[in-house]
This record gives sequence, structure tokens and C-alpha cells, in this order.
Amino acid sequence: MGGKKRKVTSMQNPYVKQHERNTQAASKRRKLLIRRLSVFALIAAATTWFMLSSLVSQKERLEEKRAEKAKVEQNLSHLKRKESILKDEIIKLNDPDYIAKLARSEYFLSDKGEIIFNIPDKKEDDEDKE
Repeated sequence: MGGKKRKVTSMQNPYVKQHERNTQAASKRRKLLIRRLSVFALIAAATTWFMLSSLVSQKERLEEKRAEKAKVEQNLSHLKRKESILKDEIIKLNDPDYIAKLARSEYFLSDKGEIIFNIPDKKEDDEDKE
């Protein structure tokens, strides 16, 4: 069987010709189908890659924005505490007794007949000795 080749002559009638045309048309359709599916798969892969890369970049940006938001919120809370301290200071500065006390302690101002003595703290004495 392996050594002999069969010689078969093809018949030349309309049925055989029609069958050959149908076979060739089916082969063309199959090739076109494979091409269309390949193009579709390529487009689907490109679309998937684009969507995934967009998703990853958006996730990174979202994490950056969350970190920035946390930092800004921390800064805001710090500024609110500072604002409340400054408001308290404004209220105190509107009080004449507080201003007099501040002037005495910071600027060594005194009323008539008062003598101010500056007594150093024990901590400062200990630091000077060392």
C-alpha cells in the first residue's frame, strides 16, 4: 500500500463540478471565519488590555488621592486646634487682668510702689552648674 499510488480519474459531470465548487466555497468560508475570529480576538484582547491598564492606573490615582486626603485632614485638624488656641488667646488678650499679668511676667512691668524680683528656676540653676 505504501509503495503503490492509485490513479483515479475524476469524473467530469455537473454533479462533481458542483461538489468541487461547494467544497471550495466551504473552504473559503472557513478561512474567512478564522480571519474574522482572529480579528475579533485581537480587538477583544486590545480592549481588555486597555480596560485593565485604565483600571490599574485609576486604582493608583485613587490611592494617591486617599493618602493626600488623609494628610490634608490631619493638617485641617491641626489648624483647627491652632485656631481654637488663638481664639482663646484673643479672648484672654481682651481681659485687662490677663494683660497686666502678662506684662508683669514677660516684660517686668510693675504698678506704682511694686518691686519685681526675678527668681531663677531650679532647672536653670542646675543647667548652669553643669
